[in-house]
Amino acid sequence: MIRTIRHFTLWAALALSLAAFVYSVGALYGIHHDNNLIRQLISGKDVAVNKVISGEPELRLARAFYFKQKHRYDEVLSTLSLVMDKGDRNFQAKARYNLGNLYLEQAVQQAKAMNMNAALPLAGLAKQTYRQALALDSGNWDAKYNLEVAMRLLPEMNRVDIPDDRPINQKSQLWTTVPGFPRGLP
Repeated sequence: MIRTIRHFTLWAALALSLAAFVYSVGALYGIHHDNNLIRQLISGKDVAVNKVISGEPELRLARAFYFKQKHRYDEVLSTLSLVMDKGDRNFQAKARYNLGNLYLEQAVQQAKAMNMNAALPLAGLAKQTYRQALALDSGNWDAKYNLEVAMRLLPEMNRVDIPDDRPINQKSQLWTTVPGFPRGLP
């Protein structure tokens, strides 16, 4: 009886080990496949959408990088919006950092074209996404540097309106409103 239980336990352990091995080989193959797709995207070759959708969030991030290289900003934005909340905190910080880079690049292009009405909101969005990235990963020096660049492009000025309670001096106000220069004593 004990021999039968021992025999059964050994076969069960062998079967379990074999199943774990097959699962690990499948996972390694999937990682190798995703890495090949990422290499293709980084080198500038497009990948079919169905391969990207079934892959990991890093694969979608690489596709967003591909779109950014091709200056297809709307597709970058839609791709990054799909992966913003996927993965761990480090990955989420990377996704927000890349989104901030997209906004900052567009803001700089608009500023160089002297289109400040378009550059200002883009710089504001860049600062917001860099801050979000830093909230998730405070050690991200690239996000800190790019936030500084965005701050230089669009500084934040806290407007303070302090009401002036002093009475207005009529003489000084009259003097500054009189046209011409004074010519000495009357």
